Amino acid sequence: MKGLKRIALITAMAAAPFAANAELQAMNDTAMGDVTGQAGVTIELETKVSIGQFKYTDEGSFAVNDIVLGGAGVTTIGAGAGFNDLLDQIKVDIDIADDGDAIIHVSTLDSNPIDWGLNIGSMELLAGNTGTDSTTLISNLSGFGMLAQLDIRVDTATDHLNLVAAFSVENMDFDVDFLGVGVRGLKITGAGGNFDYDGDGSVMAADADGEFGLAPTSQEALVLAGFANANLDVYKGSGLGASTATDVLRIDVNNIYMDVSVASIEIGGASIGSVALDNVAITNTKLAVYGH
Repeated sequence: MKGLKRIALITAMAAAPFAANAELQAMNDTAMGDVTGQAGVTIELETKVSIGQFKYTDEGSFAVNDIVLGGAGVTTIGAGAGFNDLLDQIKVDIDIADDGDAIIHVSTLDSNPIDWGLNIGSMELLAGNTGTDSTTLISNLSGFGMLAQLDIRVDTATDHLNLVAAFSVENMDFDVDFLGVGVRGLKITGAGGNFDYDGDGSVMAADADGEFGLAPTSQEALVLAGFANANLDVYKGSGLGASTATDVLRIDVNNIYMDVSVASIEIGGASIGSVALDNVAITNTKLAVYGH
């Protein structure tokens, strides 16, 4: 478990730029009680990251070029809305509970969700040593949004890393070059107060604080109005179904709830209309990832 705890701490550092609202907690009161009175570490951070190229190579390569990650101000629209280009006001609390669990709570210093911005010049497929062919998959990607909640827990009883997040994409544009398609005004938000998140047959509206007025053990209590909600478990396990694979990377998507809309889809430079997906629920989804 020492190696897994180190991974948890590294994950917290990597996830710090996507900070969360200090008043929003993914753990219920009982879970929080496990860490009451424990000594821990707090990290405050502000940053902006630029990467010239990320490349994954097998026989050919997949390359992502000209990556800039920072505050919403790294995008033209975000800067116009008054955001700066830094991921700032970030606070990361790291505690070890009495049962040995690592508990990482990302919040903010000013009690507001953290604005984030991302620019990517292009994503390409490149031929290997035997050729010079290349295909541009996506280019001119620019978008910004908010992260209102991020909690990470490494459970020593199950060896699972559980991640709970609430986030939004306020605006994103990009071109799908090899299809000749442009996406303008992509938006991802919460499914709102018109959706039965926990499947119990009841639909709850958000209260004045923006949280659902249910007991903290209910899934709906963890869903923040206006933000997409995601809950994942990551761990080492076996393959799915009839697979004989062992020691694979398992990712269990417990739930993702969101609304998705696109203001305009362009083909040949002309808009063919808009798209909206209401009350999207991705549940009971499992992935097994391994080499071949």
